[in-house]
Amino acid sequence: MKSKFFGQKEEIRLKCLRMDNFENKKVLIMGLGLHGGGVAVANWFLKQKALVKITDLKTEQDLAPSLKKIKGKPELALGGHDPKDFAWADIVIQNPGVPRDSIFLQIAKTRGARIENEATLFFKIIGRDRIIGVTGTRGKSTTATLIFEIIRKKYKNTFLGGNLVSAPMFSFIESALTTKDPVVLELSSWHLENLGEMGLSPRIAVFTNLYPDHLNRYKNMEEYALAKQNIFKFQSQDDYLIINWDNPYTLVFGRAAKSKKFWFSRHHSFDSMGSFVDEKNIYFFDGNKKEKILDFKDIKIAGEHNVQNILAAVCVARILEVSPADIHRAVASFGGLDHRLELAREYEGVKYYNDTSATTPDGAIAALKTLGNAQKKNIILIAGGSDKGIPQEKFSELGELVGKYCKAVILFEGKGSEKIKKSLTAYGLQLTAKIKSMSDAVGIAKSMAKESDIVLLSPACASFGLFKHEFDRGDQFRTLVLEL
Repeated sequence: MKSKFFGQKEEIRLKCLRMDNFENKKVLIMGLGLHGGGVAVANWFLKQKALVKITDLKTEQDLAPSLKKIKGKPELALGGHDPKDFAWADIVIQNPGVPRDSIFLQIAKTRGARIENEATLFFKIIGRDRIIGVTGTRGKSTTATLIFEIIRKKYKNTFLGGNLVSAPMFSFIESALTTKDPVVLELSSWHLENLGEMGLSPRIAVFTNLYPDHLNRYKNMEEYALAKQNIFKFQSQDDYLIINWDNPYTLVFGRAAKSKKFWFSRHHSFDSMGSFVDEKNIYFFDGNKKEKILDFKDIKIAGEHNVQNILAAVCVARILEVSPADIHRAVASFGGLDHRLELAREYEGVKYYNDTSATTPDGAIAALKTLGNAQKKNIILIAGGSDKGIPQEKFSELGELVGKYCKAVILFEGKGSEKIKKSLTAYGLQLTAKIKSMSDAVGIAKSMAKESDIVLLSPACASFGLFKHEFDRGDQFRTLVLEL
Protein backbone atom coordinates (compact mmCIF):
# COMPACT_ATOMS: atom_id res chain seq x y z
CA MET A 1 0.00 0.00 0.00
CA LYS A 2 1.17 3.51 -0.75
CA SER A 3 -0.27 6.54 0.99
CA LYS A 4 -0.92 8.79 -1.99
CA PHE A 5 -3.43 10.89 -0.14
CA PHE A 6 -2.09 14.18 1.04
CA GLY A 7 -0.54 16.85 -1.15
CA GLN A 8 -1.57 15.05 -4.35
CA LYS A 9 -4.46 17.32 -5.27
CA GLU A 10 -3.15 20.82 -4.63
CA GLU A 11 -5.18 22.26 -7.47
CA ILE A 12 -8.39 20.98 -5.86
CA ARG A 13 -7.47 22.45 -2.50
CA LEU A 14 -6.74 25.85 -4.00
CA LYS A 15 -9.99 25.76 -5.92
CA CYS A 16 -11.84 25.13 -2.68
CA LEU A 17 -9.96 27.94 -0.98
CA ARG A 18 -11.01 30.43 -3.67
CA MET A 19 -14.62 29.28 -3.75
CA ASP A 20 -15.93 32.32 -1.85
CA ASN A 21 -15.16 35.89 -1.02
CA PHE A 22 -16.91 36.48 2.28
CA GLU A 23 -16.28 40.21 2.61
CA ASN A 24 -19.59 42.02 3.25
CA LYS A 25 -21.55 38.75 3.05
CA LYS A 26 -24.39 38.67 5.58
CA VAL A 27 -23.61 35.70 7.81
CA LEU A 28 -26.02 34.57 10.53
CA ILE A 29 -24.59 32.26 13.21
CA MET A 30 -27.59 30.26 14.41
CA GLY A 31 -26.57 29.00 17.84
CA LEU A 32 -23.38 30.35 19.41
CA GLY A 33 -23.39 27.69 22.12
CA LEU A 34 -20.93 27.12 24.94
CA HIS A 35 -18.58 24.52 23.43
CA GLY A 36 -16.47 26.88 21.31
CA GLY A 37 -17.45 25.86 17.79
CA GLY A 38 -19.79 28.79 17.25
CA VAL A 39 -17.20 31.23 18.62
CA ALA A 40 -14.49 29.90 16.28
CA VAL A 41 -16.76 30.21 13.23
CA ALA A 42 -17.88 33.71 14.22
CA ASN A 43 -14.28 34.87 14.70
CA TRP A 44 -13.25 33.42 11.33
CA PHE A 45 -16.04 35.23 9.48
CA LEU A 46 -15.30 38.47 11.31
CA LYS A 47 -11.70 38.17 10.17
CA GLN A 48 -12.97 37.72 6.58
CA LYS A 49 -14.80 41.07 7.03
CA ALA A 50 -18.23 39.47 6.75
CA LEU A 51 -21.28 41.12 8.31
CA VAL A 52 -21.85 38.76 11.23
CA LYS A 53 -25.00 38.45 13.30
CA ILE A 54 -25.41 35.90 16.13
CA THR A 55 -28.78 34.54 17.16
CA ASP A 56 -29.34 32.10 20.00
CA LEU A 57 -32.20 30.99 22.24
CA LYS A 58 -29.92 31.58 25.22
CA THR A 59 -29.62 35.05 26.72
CA GLU A 60 -26.56 37.30 26.75
CA GLN A 61 -26.02 36.32 30.39
CA ASP A 62 -26.18 32.61 29.57
CA LEU A 63 -23.69 33.04 26.74
CA ALA A 64 -21.30 35.34 28.58
CA PRO A 65 -18.38 32.82 28.60
CA SER A 66 -18.60 32.48 24.81
CA LEU A 67 -19.24 36.16 24.08
CA LYS A 68 -16.04 37.09 25.92
CA LYS A 69 -14.08 35.11 23.30
CA ILE A 70 -15.51 36.94 20.28
CA LYS A 71 -12.79 38.98 18.56
CA GLY A 72 -14.85 41.72 16.98
CA LYS A 73 -18.27 43.30 17.17
CA PRO A 74 -20.97 41.10 15.65
CA GLU A 75 -24.60 42.11 15.92
CA LEU A 76 -26.39 40.14 18.65
CA ALA A 77 -29.97 38.84 18.55
CA LEU A 78 -30.18 36.70 21.69
CA GLY A 79 -32.90 35.20 23.83
CA GLY A 80 -34.86 33.93 20.81
CA HIS A 81 -34.94 33.89 17.01
CA ASP A 82 -36.52 36.54 14.77
CA PRO A 83 -37.69 35.55 11.25
CA LYS A 84 -36.37 38.89 9.94
CA ASP A 85 -32.79 37.82 10.74
CA PHE A 86 -33.16 34.69 8.61
CA ALA A 87 -34.66 36.65 5.72
CA TRP A 88 -31.66 39.02 5.99
CA ALA A 89 -28.92 36.38 5.76
CA ASP A 90 -26.86 35.32 2.73
CA ILE A 91 -25.39 32.41 4.69
CA VAL A 92 -26.74 30.70 7.82
CA ILE A 93 -24.31 28.68 9.95
CA GLN A 94 -26.42 26.02 11.61
CA ASN A 95 -25.30 24.97 15.07
CA PRO A 96 -25.23 21.15 15.40
CA GLY A 97 -28.07 21.29 17.93
CA VAL A 98 -30.47 23.01 15.50
CA PRO A 99 -32.93 20.51 13.92
CA ARG A 100 -33.07 20.23 10.13
CA ASP A 101 -36.79 21.01 10.06
CA SER A 102 -36.41 24.34 11.87
CA ILE A 103 -38.95 26.82 10.52
CA PHE A 104 -36.27 29.51 10.68
CA LEU A 105 -33.97 27.54 8.38
CA GLN A 106 -36.87 27.16 5.97
CA ILE A 107 -37.32 30.95 5.93
CA ALA A 108 -33.64 31.39 5.08
CA LYS A 109 -33.79 28.78 2.32
CA THR A 110 -36.84 30.33 0.68
CA ARG A 111 -34.98 33.66 0.58
CA GLY A 112 -32.03 31.98 -1.17
CA ALA A 113 -29.61 31.72 1.74
CA ARG A 114 -27.00 28.97 1.91
CA ILE A 115 -27.29 26.70 4.95
CA GLU A 116 -23.92 25.50 6.20
CA ASN A 117 -22.47 24.11 9.39
CA GLU A 118 -18.86 24.19 10.57
CA ALA A 119 -18.16 20.81 8.97
CA THR A 120 -19.50 21.61 5.50
CA LEU A 121 -17.57 24.88 5.41
CA PHE A 122 -14.40 23.19 6.61
CA PHE A 123 -14.66 20.45 3.98
CA LYS A 124 -15.16 23.03 1.22
CA ILE A 125 -12.28 25.25 2.32
CA ILE A 126 -9.72 22.57 3.19
CA GLY A 127 -10.82 19.95 0.63
CA ARG A 128 -12.14 16.50 1.58
CA ASP A 129 -9.02 14.78 0.20
CA ARG A 130 -7.03 15.58 3.35
CA ILE A 131 -9.71 14.69 5.87
CA ILE A 132 -9.85 11.60 8.07
CA GLY A 133 -13.38 11.60 9.49
CA VAL A 134 -14.34 9.60 12.58
CA THR A 135 -17.89 8.90 13.72
CA GLY A 136 -19.80 6.39 15.82
CA THR A 137 -22.03 6.36 18.88
CA ARG A 138 -19.20 5.44 21.23
CA GLY A 139 -15.45 5.90 21.06
CA LYS A 140 -15.15 8.53 18.35
CA SER A 141 -13.29 11.07 20.51
CA THR A 142 -10.78 8.52 21.75
CA THR A 143 -10.35 6.99 18.29
CA ALA A 144 -9.86 10.37 16.62
CA THR A 145 -7.29 11.38 19.23
CA LEU A 146 -5.46 8.06 18.92
CA ILE A 147 -5.29 8.43 15.14
CA PHE A 148 -3.91 11.94 15.57
CA GLU A 149 -1.28 10.85 18.12
CA ILE A 150 -0.14 7.97 15.92
CA ILE A 151 -0.03 9.54 12.47
CA ARG A 152 1.72 12.71 13.60
CA LYS A 153 4.75 10.50 14.13
CA LYS A 154 4.99 10.67 10.32
CA TYR A 155 2.87 13.70 9.39
CA LYS A 156 4.26 16.39 11.69
CA ASN A 157 1.67 19.03 10.78
CA THR A 158 -1.42 16.92 11.37
CA PHE A 159 -4.44 18.61 13.00
CA LEU A 160 -7.18 17.26 15.26
CA GLY A 161 -10.61 18.76 15.81
CA GLY A 162 -14.32 18.62 15.21
CA ASN A 163 -16.81 17.53 17.83
CA LEU A 164 -14.03 17.66 20.43
CA VAL A 165 -14.72 20.60 22.74
CA SER A 166 -11.03 21.48 23.02
CA ALA A 167 -10.50 21.80 19.25
CA PRO A 168 -13.27 23.41 17.16
CA MET A 169 -12.52 23.10 13.45
CA PHE A 170 -12.32 26.82 12.79
CA SER A 171 -9.87 27.40 15.63
CA PHE A 172 -7.07 25.99 13.46
CA ILE A 173 -8.32 26.31 9.89
CA GLU A 174 -5.87 29.05 8.91
CA SER A 175 -2.92 26.99 10.15
CA ALA A 176 -4.26 23.91 8.36
CA LEU A 177 -4.26 25.85 5.08
CA THR A 178 -0.48 26.32 5.34
CA THR A 179 0.26 22.58 5.17
CA LYS A 180 -0.71 19.53 3.12
CA ASP A 181 -0.78 17.08 6.04
CA PRO A 182 -3.97 15.28 7.12
CA VAL A 183 -6.71 16.65 9.35
CA VAL A 184 -8.48 14.28 11.75
CA LEU A 185 -12.07 15.29 12.49
CA GLU A 186 -14.53 13.81 14.95
CA LEU A 187 -17.89 14.11 13.18
CA SER A 188 -21.24 13.93 14.95
CA SER A 189 -24.47 12.80 13.32
CA TRP A 190 -25.43 16.49 13.25
CA HIS A 191 -22.32 17.39 11.24
CA LEU A 192 -23.01 14.47 8.92
CA GLU A 193 -26.62 15.49 8.23
CA ASN A 194 -25.42 18.63 6.44
CA LEU A 195 -22.44 16.92 4.84
CA GLY A 196 -24.84 14.34 3.39
CA GLU A 197 -27.09 17.03 1.94
CA MET A 198 -24.05 18.36 0.08
CA GLY A 199 -22.74 14.97 -1.02
CA LEU A 200 -19.54 15.19 1.02
CA SER A 201 -17.68 12.32 2.68
CA PRO A 202 -14.04 12.29 3.85
CA ARG A 203 -11.32 10.50 1.90
CA ILE A 204 -10.73 8.21 4.90
CA ALA A 205 -13.80 7.39 7.01
CA VAL A 206 -13.80 5.59 10.37
CA PHE A 207 -17.07 4.22 11.76
CA THR A 208 -16.56 2.92 15.32
CA ASN A 209 -20.02 1.46 16.11
CA LEU A 210 -23.72 2.28 16.29
CA TYR A 211 -26.00 2.04 19.34
CA PRO A 212 -29.31 3.72 20.24
CA ASP A 213 -28.70 7.41 20.92
CA HIS A 214 -30.19 10.85 20.22
CA LEU A 215 -33.64 9.31 19.76
CA ASN A 216 -35.05 12.51 21.24
CA ARG A 217 -33.91 14.14 17.98
CA TYR A 218 -34.32 11.34 15.42
CA LYS A 219 -37.61 9.56 14.77
CA ASN A 220 -36.06 6.11 15.09
CA MET A 221 -32.80 4.17 14.82
CA GLU A 222 -33.10 4.04 11.04
CA GLU A 223 -33.07 7.83 10.75
CA TYR A 224 -30.13 8.10 13.17
CA ALA A 225 -28.24 5.40 11.24
CA LEU A 226 -28.84 7.15 7.92
CA ALA A 227 -27.29 10.33 9.27
CA LYS A 228 -24.21 8.41 10.41
CA GLN A 229 -23.83 6.58 7.10
CA ASN A 230 -23.11 9.87 5.35
CA ILE A 231 -19.53 9.47 6.52
CA PHE A 232 -18.97 6.94 3.71
CA LYS A 233 -22.04 7.31 1.50
CA PHE A 234 -20.33 9.62 -0.99
CA GLN A 235 -16.96 7.89 -1.05
CA SER A 236 -15.63 6.42 -4.29
CA GLN A 237 -13.77 3.17 -4.89
CA ASP A 238 -10.54 5.11 -4.37
CA ASP A 239 -11.52 6.08 -0.82
CA TYR A 240 -11.12 4.14 2.45
CA LEU A 241 -13.58 2.98 5.07
CA ILE A 242 -12.46 1.57 8.42
CA ILE A 243 -15.44 -0.11 10.05
CA ASN A 244 -16.36 -2.37 12.97
CA TRP A 245 -16.97 -6.06 12.24
CA ASP A 246 -18.32 -6.72 15.76
CA ASN A 247 -21.23 -4.28 15.72
CA PRO A 248 -24.34 -5.63 13.98
CA TYR A 249 -25.25 -2.28 12.45
CA THR A 250 -21.82 -1.42 11.06
CA LEU A 251 -21.35 -4.98 9.81
CA VAL A 252 -24.36 -4.53 7.53
CA PHE A 253 -23.42 -0.98 6.50
CA GLY A 254 -19.85 -1.92 5.69
CA ARG A 255 -20.78 -4.76 3.39
CA ALA A 256 -22.78 -2.34 1.24
CA ALA A 257 -20.08 0.35 1.02
CA LYS A 258 -18.30 0.83 -2.31
CA SER A 259 -15.05 2.22 -0.86
CA LYS A 260 -12.00 0.11 0.07
CA LYS A 261 -12.91 -1.56 3.36
CA PHE A 262 -10.66 -2.28 6.33
CA TRP A 263 -12.48 -4.16 9.06
CA PHE A 264 -11.51 -4.25 12.74
CA SER A 265 -12.59 -6.86 15.28
CA ARG A 266 -11.88 -8.02 18.82
CA HIS A 267 -13.41 -11.42 18.17
CA HIS A 268 -12.61 -12.46 14.61
CA SER A 269 -9.47 -12.87 12.58
CA PHE A 270 -10.35 -12.84 8.90
CA ASP A 271 -9.00 -12.80 5.39
CA SER A 272 -10.32 -9.29 4.74
CA MET A 273 -7.99 -6.33 5.12
CA GLY A 274 -7.98 -4.83 8.59
CA SER A 275 -6.91 -5.31 12.22
CA PHE A 276 -7.85 -7.95 14.76
CA VAL A 277 -6.94 -9.56 18.08
CA ASP A 278 -5.22 -12.92 18.44
CA GLU A 279 -3.92 -14.22 21.79
CA LYS A 280 -3.96 -10.72 23.32
CA ASN A 281 -1.97 -9.29 20.45
CA ILE A 282 -3.14 -6.76 17.88
CA TYR A 283 -2.41 -7.63 14.25
CA PHE A 284 -2.88 -5.87 10.95
CA PHE A 285 -3.53 -7.66 7.63
CA ASP A 286 -2.99 -5.71 4.41
CA GLY A 287 -4.35 -8.40 2.09
CA ASN A 288 -0.96 -10.09 1.68
CA LYS A 289 0.72 -10.43 5.03
CA LYS A 290 -0.19 -10.37 8.71
CA GLU A 291 1.98 -8.26 11.02
CA LYS A 292 1.97 -7.90 14.78
CA ILE A 293 1.56 -4.29 15.93
CA LEU A 294 1.52 -4.57 19.75
CA ASP A 295 0.24 -6.70 22.59
CA PHE A 296 -2.25 -5.88 25.31
CA LYS A 297 0.37 -5.35 28.04
CA ASP A 298 1.51 -2.23 26.17
CA ILE A 299 -1.95 -0.60 26.35
CA LYS A 300 -2.50 1.94 29.13
CA ILE A 301 -6.21 2.69 28.59
CA ALA A 302 -8.57 0.18 30.18
CA GLY A 303 -11.57 -1.59 28.70
CA GLU A 304 -12.52 -3.83 25.80
CA HIS A 305 -14.13 -0.85 24.07
CA ASN A 306 -10.75 0.88 23.99
CA VAL A 307 -9.20 -2.14 22.30
CA GLN A 308 -11.68 -1.54 19.48
CA ASN A 309 -10.67 2.11 19.35
CA ILE A 310 -7.02 1.13 19.02
CA LEU A 311 -7.83 -1.40 16.29
CA ALA A 312 -9.54 1.29 14.24
CA ALA A 313 -6.61 3.68 14.70
CA VAL A 314 -4.15 0.98 13.67
CA CYS A 315 -5.95 0.55 10.34
CA VAL A 316 -5.68 4.26 9.53
CA ALA A 317 -2.04 4.36 10.54
CA ARG A 318 -1.01 1.41 8.39
CA ILE A 319 -2.97 2.71 5.38
CA LEU A 320 -0.87 5.86 5.76
CA GLU A 321 2.30 3.77 6.15
CA VAL A 322 3.06 4.74 9.73
CA SER A 323 5.49 2.09 10.96
CA PRO A 324 4.44 -0.55 13.52
CA ALA A 325 7.17 0.77 15.82
CA ASP A 326 5.71 4.29 15.73
CA ILE A 327 2.19 2.92 16.28
CA HIS A 328 3.46 0.95 19.26
CA ARG A 329 5.15 3.99 20.80
CA ALA A 330 2.09 6.22 20.37
CA VAL A 331 -0.40 3.70 21.78
CA ALA A 332 1.86 2.77 24.70
CA SER A 333 2.10 6.42 25.76
CA PHE A 334 -1.60 7.24 25.34
CA GLY A 335 -3.33 7.65 28.69
CA GLY A 336 -6.86 8.38 27.52
CA LEU A 337 -9.06 11.47 27.49
CA ASP A 338 -10.64 13.52 30.23
CA HIS A 339 -14.21 12.60 31.18
CA ARG A 340 -13.84 9.02 29.88
CA LEU A 341 -13.14 6.58 32.73
CA GLU A 342 -10.84 9.26 34.11
CA LEU A 343 -9.49 8.45 37.57
CA ALA A 344 -10.20 11.79 39.24
CA ARG A 345 -8.72 10.87 42.62
CA GLU A 346 -8.06 8.10 45.13
CA TYR A 347 -9.06 9.28 48.58
CA GLU A 348 -9.09 7.23 51.80
CA GLY A 349 -8.76 4.06 49.74
CA VAL A 350 -11.72 4.93 47.48
CA LYS A 351 -11.24 5.50 43.74
CA TYR A 352 -13.38 8.18 42.11
CA TYR A 353 -13.90 7.84 38.34
CA ASN A 354 -15.28 10.56 36.06
CA ASP A 355 -17.04 8.96 33.08
CA THR A 356 -19.47 11.78 32.32
CA SER A 357 -19.16 11.18 28.56
CA ALA A 358 -21.17 7.98 29.04
CA THR A 359 -24.45 9.63 28.02
CA THR A 360 -26.13 6.36 26.94
CA PRO A 361 -26.72 2.99 28.64
CA ASP A 362 -24.11 1.42 26.36
CA GLY A 363 -21.52 3.88 27.63
CA ALA A 364 -22.26 3.07 31.27
CA ILE A 365 -22.30 -0.65 30.42
CA ALA A 366 -18.75 -0.36 29.04
CA ALA A 367 -17.62 1.38 32.24
CA LEU A 368 -19.15 -1.27 34.50
CA LYS A 369 -17.61 -4.09 32.45
CA THR A 370 -14.22 -2.42 32.78
CA LEU A 371 -14.31 -1.65 36.53
CA GLY A 372 -16.78 -4.21 37.84
CA ASN A 373 -16.00 -7.18 40.08
CA ALA A 374 -18.95 -9.44 40.81
CA GLN A 375 -17.32 -10.87 43.95
CA LYS A 376 -16.52 -7.49 45.49
CA LYS A 377 -19.67 -5.72 44.28
CA ASN A 378 -18.04 -2.48 45.37
CA ILE A 379 -19.21 0.22 42.92
CA ILE A 380 -21.30 3.20 43.99
CA LEU A 381 -22.80 4.44 40.73
CA ILE A 382 -23.81 8.06 40.19
CA ALA A 383 -26.11 8.12 37.16
CA GLY A 384 -29.26 9.45 35.58
CA GLY A 385 -30.44 12.71 34.09
CA SER A 386 -32.56 13.66 31.12
CA ASP A 387 -34.01 11.22 28.61
CA LYS A 388 -32.64 10.87 25.07
CA GLY A 389 -35.48 8.67 23.87
CA ILE A 390 -33.49 5.45 24.29
CA PRO A 391 -35.71 2.34 24.68
CA GLN A 392 -36.30 0.82 28.10
CA GLU A 393 -34.71 -2.48 27.03
CA LYS A 394 -31.30 -0.79 26.82
CA PHE A 395 -31.72 0.40 30.41
CA SER A 396 -32.69 -3.14 31.37
CA GLU A 397 -29.33 -4.34 30.00
CA LEU A 398 -27.66 -1.68 32.13
CA GLY A 399 -29.74 -2.66 35.17
CA GLU A 400 -28.54 -6.26 34.93
CA LEU A 401 -24.90 -5.14 35.17
CA VAL A 402 -25.68 -2.63 37.91
CA GLY A 403 -27.20 -5.48 39.92
CA LYS A 404 -24.09 -7.57 39.29
CA TYR A 405 -21.41 -5.00 40.12
CA CYS A 406 -22.88 -2.19 42.26
CA LYS A 407 -23.61 -1.86 45.96
CA ALA A 408 -25.51 1.42 45.64
CA VAL A 409 -26.93 3.79 43.02
CA ILE A 410 -27.40 7.55 43.25
CA LEU A 411 -29.69 9.01 40.60
CA PHE A 412 -30.02 12.62 39.48
CA GLU A 413 -33.48 14.03 38.90
CA GLY A 414 -34.75 13.44 35.36
CA LYS A 415 -36.88 11.29 33.07
CA GLY A 416 -33.88 9.19 32.08
CA SER A 417 -33.38 8.36 35.75
CA GLU A 418 -36.89 6.92 35.89
CA LYS A 419 -35.90 4.41 33.21
CA ILE A 420 -32.81 3.41 35.21
CA LYS A 421 -34.86 3.12 38.40
CA LYS A 422 -37.38 0.90 36.65
CA SER A 423 -34.56 -1.44 35.57
CA LEU A 424 -33.29 -1.91 39.16
CA THR A 425 -36.43 -3.09 40.98
CA ALA A 426 -35.33 -6.75 41.08
CA TYR A 427 -31.87 -6.21 42.58
CA GLY A 428 -32.43 -4.85 46.10
CA LEU A 429 -29.81 -2.16 45.79
CA GLN A 430 -29.40 0.84 48.07
CA LEU A 431 -30.98 3.53 45.89
CA THR A 432 -31.05 7.30 46.35
CA ALA A 433 -33.08 9.15 43.73
CA LYS A 434 -34.07 12.65 42.59
CA ILE A 435 -30.73 14.23 43.47
CA LYS A 436 -30.62 17.84 42.26
CA SER A 437 -26.92 18.74 42.48
CA MET A 438 -23.49 17.20 42.02
CA SER A 439 -22.46 18.30 45.51
CA ASP A 440 -25.31 16.25 47.00
CA ALA A 441 -24.42 13.25 44.83
CA VAL A 442 -20.73 13.30 45.76
CA GLY A 443 -21.55 13.88 49.42
CA ILE A 444 -23.89 10.89 49.55
CA ALA A 445 -21.39 8.70 47.69
CA LYS A 446 -18.60 9.65 50.11
CA SER A 447 -20.78 8.78 53.10
CA MET A 448 -21.48 5.32 51.61
CA ALA A 449 -17.97 4.49 50.42
CA LYS A 450 -15.55 2.28 52.31
CA GLU A 451 -11.93 1.43 51.61
CA SER A 452 -11.44 -0.38 48.26
CA ASP A 453 -14.80 0.88 46.94
CA ILE A 454 -15.24 2.71 43.62
CA VAL A 455 -17.39 5.80 43.11
CA LEU A 456 -18.26 5.95 39.43
CA LEU A 457 -19.95 8.85 37.65
CA SER A 458 -21.29 7.16 34.51
CA PRO A 459 -24.69 8.73 33.93
CA ALA A 460 -26.15 6.78 30.94
CA CYS A 461 -28.25 9.90 30.33
CA ALA A 462 -27.94 13.43 29.00
CA SER A 463 -27.07 16.35 31.27
CA PHE A 464 -29.80 18.81 30.23
CA GLY A 465 -31.53 20.59 33.10
CA LEU A 466 -29.06 20.26 35.97
CA PHE A 467 -25.83 21.06 34.11
CA LYS A 468 -24.69 23.27 31.21
CA HIS A 469 -23.52 20.18 29.33
CA GLU A 470 -21.93 16.79 29.99
CA PHE A 471 -18.45 18.27 30.48
CA ASP A 472 -19.75 20.74 33.05
CA ARG A 473 -21.18 17.71 34.85
CA GLY A 474 -17.78 16.00 34.80
CA ASP A 475 -15.91 19.17 35.79
CA GLN A 476 -18.19 19.63 38.81
CA PHE A 477 -17.61 16.02 39.85
CA ARG A 478 -13.82 16.32 39.52
CA THR A 479 -13.70 19.63 41.42
CA LEU A 480 -15.79 18.29 44.31
CA VAL A 481 -13.77 15.07 44.54
CA LEU A 482 -10.49 17.02 44.62
CA GLU A 483 -11.91 19.11 47.48
CA LEU A 484 -12.79 16.10 49.65
